[in-house]
Amino acid sequence: MDTLDLLLQGFAVALQPVNLLFAFLGVLVGTVVGVLPGLGPISAVALLIPVTFGMNPTTALIMMAGVYYGAMYGGSTTSILLNTPGESSSVATTLDGYQLARQGRAGSALGVAAIGSFLAGTMGVVLMMVMAPSLAKLAISFGPPEYFALMVLGLVAATGLSGESGVRGLIAMAAGLVLATVGQDLQTGVARFTFGNPQLLDGIDFLILALGLFAVSEVLWEASSTVLGEKVKLQGSVYPTREDLRQAFPAMLRGGLLGFFLGVLPGLGASTSSFISYAMEKRLSRHPEKFGRGAIEGVAGPESANNGAAAGALVPLLTLGLPGSGTTAVMLGALMMYGLQPGPLLIPNHPDLFWGLVASMYVGNVLLLILNLPLVRIFVKILDVPKELLLPAVLVLSFVGVYAVSNSTLDLLMVIGFGVLGYLMRIAKFPPAPMVLALVLGPLLEQSMRQALTISRGSAAIFVTRPVSAVLLAVAVLWLLYPVVARLVRGRRPGKAVEVS
Repeated sequence: MDTLDLLLQGFAVALQPVNLLFAFLGVLVGTVVGVLPGLGPISAVALLIPVTFGMNPTTALIMMAGVYYGAMYGGSTTSILLNTPGESSSVATTLDGYQLARQGRAGSALGVAAIGSFLAGTMGVVLMMVMAPSLAKLAISFGPPEYFALMVLGLVAATGLSGESGVRGLIAMAAGLVLATVGQDLQTGVARFTFGNPQLLDGIDFLILALGLFAVSEVLWEASSTVLGEKVKLQGSVYPTREDLRQAFPAMLRGGLLGFFLGVLPGLGASTSSFISYAMEKRLSRHPEKFGRGAIEGVAGPESANNGAAAGALVPLLTLGLPGSGTTAVMLGALMMYGLQPGPLLIPNHPDLFWGLVASMYVGNVLLLILNLPLVRIFVKILDVPKELLLPAVLVLSFVGVYAVSNSTLDLLMVIGFGVLGYLMRIAKFPPAPMVLALVLGPLLEQSMRQALTISRGSAAIFVTRPVSAVLLAVAVLWLLYPVVARLVRGRRPGKAVEVS
């Protein structure tokens, strides 16, 4: 039976009324979860597991997958409107999405995010359907040296996010890596930089740093630099213009492809892919100076990348039994609870489940678009709220989101502290995004490095003698050197003076 016949059988499963209903509920819950800081798709999927007891495994998996990729879009709403990322994958969206909202183009940003999510999600499903077995073999061939090199490249690419100075980006990244060392040592279990406080043994949560550096610092910035009664005026159409879509479409394609292929690699997923997509769009743009000031490509690329990564993360789960992200790890446990063993035999032994899920993701992405495009007109009304009401609401939303995760007053104090730090970083023009990404990738980076050095018995040569890791590290070095070389070349052109910084 060929792929088309199997896909048609999958649509027969996905379009059953009960599966269609739960696909809609999944994307609806996912969208709400993405909007609310602190919950996240991992928590939402975990909370849904008891609800699925006694349910058909295919139906349950369709709903959980809907929550997963629905949350990838939902996080863009508060990132664009309030500069408040609820997920690590939404941080990159704040860099230009919020600037577009301040310019009265919130509708364009939200619309491009919805269309990019739909396009990338659909591309991801097509690629998952066609390339799943081959990509799974590629993913399993990556060892600790390759993961280390790939994360180094991601961090280097992020150093220029929203900042004009690569040096400031490197300093922010280094600070994030220092914060990532707080907690228990990954191998020995020894407490590091906890100052005797047991609440820090698990490290500093991403949400605390992200909400502090973005949401709380934005409240402090707005309160200190603007008249509270001032409101942002919506300019033009509430939806993206034809010119917006023309500029954003190539970024959507690139972001979707990049996100899918990075999502296949276990442990990386949406956060890394959205940052690398943003950095790639800035590097490829003819007008990189617009990034950080309201470039529509800066929304299209990351939003497409995180939805592509959601589809990609399902590939190693279904074909190898390896979770590609935290959410798919919870889904792995749910599948095993249903008596199913994800791996090479899942597709031939349970074709209805695999192809029903694939078809439901086509349907779910259409439902997501239908659900969210009409909501753009409602979402932009948030900007009509006077700032003396909106700014306290952002603070309450941030504090509730953080406190709901751990019920810790220390976390609230850290959010305030990071908010003040973010405010000072804005004054000094230090980009906060590299610090957040470094905190997310720091533990994985350290673990991969230590595993690689264990394999090589302490020899760092393993990173340059393995072809893939050597190429990735070389690209990272070139990425760092490119601005320096470009500045020197510009300075040596006839009639140009060499810039001194």
